[in-house]
Amino acid sequence: MSVSPVPEGYASLAPYLCVDGAAAAIDFYVAVFGATERMRMPAPDGRIGHAELELGDSVVMLADEYPDMGFRSPRSIGGTAVTLHLYVTDADDVVARALARGATQLRAVENQFYGDRSGQIEDPFGHRWNVATHVEDVAPDELERRAREAMGSA
Repeated sequence: MSVSPVPEGYASLAPYLCVDGAAAAIDFYVAVFGATERMRMPAPDGRIGHAELELGDSVVMLADEYPDMGFRSPRSIGGTAVTLHLYVTDADDVVARALARGATQLRAVENQFYGDRSGQIEDPFGHRWNVATHVEDVAPDELERRAREAMGSA
């Protein structure tokens, strides 16, 4: 019997977040992003060794930090070099919920030249999220024109 290289219910790529406070992060992602918890494996010391959340059609994996294994959170390393881009039905509402639960606004929600309405937050655990709603399909030639205009080279 052949086994698929990608398990059923998973995509080829899934972000794996290291969180200082994984249980609280799960609560935040469920309340703010509407995530559904698929699984949680607590470690003997009370930390979360592995958890999985469904966000729309995607899976996000996360766990508490384990510095002895080189698994450190943004809080421990002084920030993150990664931004997660999340499409939602109403970016304004999701960002407002995130801010009400302790996120920091990095960029206000506004219409973008490429057809999304989006803003950027940093969650209370140090992870950055672009929260977007696609509001307009932009033809390639119009996208090119708008990009030049937005970058000051029109």
